[in-house]
Amino acid sequence: MSRHTQPLVWATLAALTVVLHALSGPLTYLVTYPDAWVASPTDAMNAGMQAFVGVFGPMFKVVGSILEWPIWAAQNVLRIVPWSVVALLFVVLGYAASGWRLAAFVAVSLLYMAGIGFWAESMNSLAIVLISVPMALAVGFGFGVWGAYSERAKRIIMPMLDLLQTIPAFAYLLPILILFGFGTTVGLVSSILYAFPPMVRNTILGLRAVPSEIVEAGLISGATPSQLFWKVKMPAARAQMLLGVNQTTMASLSMVIIASIIGGTNDIGWEVLSTIRKAQFGESLLVGFVIALIAMVLDRITYGFATKDRAMSGAKAQRALWTYTLIGAAVLAALSLVVPFFAQWPATWVFDPAPQMNAALEYVVINGRVAIETLKNSAFFFLMLPVKIGLGKAVSPFTWGFALTPALIAGYAVIVAAFAAWAYIKGKRTLAALALLAGAFLFVGLTNISWLVLLVSLVCASYFISGRNLAIGTGLGLLFLIVAGIWPQTVLSLYLCGLGVLVCFIFGTGIGIWASESKTVSAIVRPIIDTLQTMPLFVILIPFVMVFKIGEFTALLAVIAYAIVPAIRYTEHGLRNLPESVTEAATAIGATRRQLLFKVKLPLALPAIMLGLNQTIIYAIGMLVIAALVGTNGLGQQIYIGLGDGDFGVGMTAGIGMAVIAMIADRMTQAVSKRKQDEYGLSTDAP
Repeated sequence: MSRHTQPLVWATLAALTVVLHALSGPLTYLVTYPDAWVASPTDAMNAGMQAFVGVFGPMFKVVGSILEWPIWAAQNVLRIVPWSVVALLFVVLGYAASGWRLAAFVAVSLLYMAGIGFWAESMNSLAIVLISVPMALAVGFGFGVWGAYSERAKRIIMPMLDLLQTIPAFAYLLPILILFGFGTTVGLVSSILYAFPPMVRNTILGLRAVPSEIVEAGLISGATPSQLFWKVKMPAARAQMLLGVNQTTMASLSMVIIASIIGGTNDIGWEVLSTIRKAQFGESLLVGFVIALIAMVLDRITYGFATKDRAMSGAKAQRALWTYTLIGAAVLAALSLVVPFFAQWPATWVFDPAPQMNAALEYVVINGRVAIETLKNSAFFFLMLPVKIGLGKAVSPFTWGFALTPALIAGYAVIVAAFAAWAYIKGKRTLAALALLAGAFLFVGLTNISWLVLLVSLVCASYFISGRNLAIGTGLGLLFLIVAGIWPQTVLSLYLCGLGVLVCFIFGTGIGIWASESKTVSAIVRPIIDTLQTMPLFVILIPFVMVFKIGEFTALLAVIAYAIVPAIRYTEHGLRNLPESVTEAATAIGATRRQLLFKVKLPLALPAIMLGLNQTIIYAIGMLVIAALVGTNGLGQQIYIGLGDGDFGVGMTAGIGMAVIAMIADRMTQAVSKRKQDEYGLSTDAP
């Protein structure tokens, strides 16, 4: 199918959308997938899980009991060690990783944890991370080495990683719960499964990127295979693998609240859940900041060590630093025996601004109710509802103030046709056809479009973007969703996720461009997006629920708040890391600042921006499960139904459905990014 046939395909699908909508009565089986054709895999999944548990259940219970001991030991060690000693060690660790600025940030973060009275809970959460991260690193390193040395193994491992990173944690929480039972072990195993994929990817990338000259030099010097691996390849891949350690640590910490749901331990995650259940905005936000600060501290420290030049750090100075640190820790430990302040943060020094925060939010809600309702209703009636059910049903005297008469429908058709005609005259035939298709989709509504039309549209889009293989994969994935009987929930998830991604991409890219052009804006934006990325997803919901109540608009805002981060981060990174020679050449020939941005920088940074879009989609899909708590229907709600009923089949089918959507979107955006990289002579080796 050549590029010249694309306009014909899109125009045909536009016409088919309108025809099937008009004939939805007699041709209902082409619009709504018949229940008689559904072959749900849930019963087979449940039977398989029951059989597996019957055989291997006792073994998993024993393993679970064994895994509880290291967590218990780590929590008790951190509880016994005085807070002053722990603080000193982490501050020095921050200094060793990246200097005084990071050390100061670590100090302020630790003082905040102690100052609001949650030091013990913070240490319990840290204990889970300290146990889960080494285990995740060990598993990830093993699979990574296997994938680096075997192409066949890599072809098996990469889809496995895709599934683990795209299936929501709540979906595979149920089988882990069935196998291990309630307790901290469930959280530990969940953290390992969620956190080890980044280590695998970075290990494969690091080992495969070792220059051949280094390997040849090792062979010439007579190194054995073991020596070649540990003495040659590992040092060369160290920086990339330490980035894997960084990402694994962050992923493990993000599971703290998930672990608390099952484990019920006295940690920060449990405190967040407790305050959320009581709808305590101030308290939940204060505690949520603790997790965000822990995440940022660990992120900065591990990233600092990953990017640090060991040759410049000075081994002698490092030894001296840690010698003095250990002496200082011993002195503080001794002082804690006689001076209570060094052993435990004084209760009289604990501050609690939560009541003031709650009062401020209540004031905003009460006094801004009219503006809040206007914003909420306008967005829902004029944007969300038309996309969901179509202009044909959304426009009514109650919502828009007038009825959709035949004359208005004809006027809408004329506007769409006029725009398509303009694009066609300008030689943009594909744009003209896509305008017709978009106009038809908007009038009919995403939830009312024929399943057959939507299936064919997505398959054709995959083919035009990346060819036959992606089209086949997309078709098989979507057919699974249709035949499994979760297509209606899939469409609802696509509706909310699609709107969220669109808003994130528009505003996130704009903010990223602004930040790339201004160091001041960048300095303001970075801590905000760091907080949004590390703040527990449950906590992000709280202010939106308190202000806008439950509903789809609240869910959309939560998705946007979480998923906008990659759009900002990748756009700024792409624009700030362009080759200086290119921008200097453009400036030398007299390009204005505007021309430099739109004609040079943005085209060259497009691959990075597309990667930002890729991650925005993944983040939005991940947030859908949390958004289901505030009244949305979709695959996220199905996962909660499965978890609440103990129905492994229902929860896992919905989880696989979300993974299918994520992987299709991932492959599409990667293909577009790769095409742009080829156009501009750029490349990436990321697995």
